[in-house]
Amino acid sequence: MSAALTPLASEEFQAPGLGIFDWPPLVQGQAWFNKPALLALIGSLLVIVLVYASFSRPKLVPRGMQNLGEMAYEFVREQVARPNLGKDSDRWMPLLFTMFFFVWIMNLFGSVIFIQFPVMSRIGYPAILSLGVWVLVMYLGMKHQGPVKFFTNVMFPPGLPKWIYVLVAPIELISTFFLRHITHAVRLFATMMAGHLIIALFSEVGWHFLFVQLTPLGAPLGVLGVIMTILLTAFELFIQALQAYVFALLTAMFINDALHPAH
Repeated sequence: MSAALTPLASEEFQAPGLGIFDWPPLVQGQAWFNKPALLALIGSLLVIVLVYASFSRPKLVPRGMQNLGEMAYEFVREQVARPNLGKDSDRWMPLLFTMFFFVWIMNLFGSVIFIQFPVMSRIGYPAILSLGVWVLVMYLGMKHQGPVKFFTNVMFPPGLPKWIYVLVAPIELISTFFLRHITHAVRLFATMMAGHLIIALFSEVGWHFLFVQLTPLGAPLGVLGVIMTILLTAFELFIQALQAYVFALLTAMFINDALHPAH
């Protein structure tokens, strides 16, 4: 028995790295179809099923799924849409509600046992959502403000000395029309990636020092790893919902800026 345990006891602890975000294809020859892609598909279907179950047969006195769906809808409407879009909020609620729900489920997969991977920790998924928002904002801005005014309203705010526009105009152009949409995606991606990596680190510490290399000195580290994994997972549940809220909130703000000039 001791001889069989010797190889395990001699193993050194290796912290998880960026390799935990790389997944092999699930179907041979289809490199794109991996675990994150499957989870994104499942998440999309879940959004459709849950929304259909909540609102397909509405009753005067909501109960069950309708009650939960209405609570989520009211949260997005009161906390995201109306503070930023005002009278235009109802028009954009389908987009904002769906986006919030979808991002939240994609994040929530990171805390679901046997799945434990937040899809938004892969940059491609928040990037494509952010790109879609950027295209929508460009279209709405040019439609409602005009193709020239949409840019000049941002680049040349009134009331400033003329000479300072040399500095302000390019800064506003880059930050408003490009950087904020890039950070829209990067904020979600980086938060989900960092959270998943930290939880993976502490769970690996717990597993290694309690089951792979159990020693009197290593056992306390293993216990600490388990405790930190539990605490951080609970905290991550809050962060997952918060990031979905922030992503939808910024989308509402960008849409409002396109519909109505800021200056």
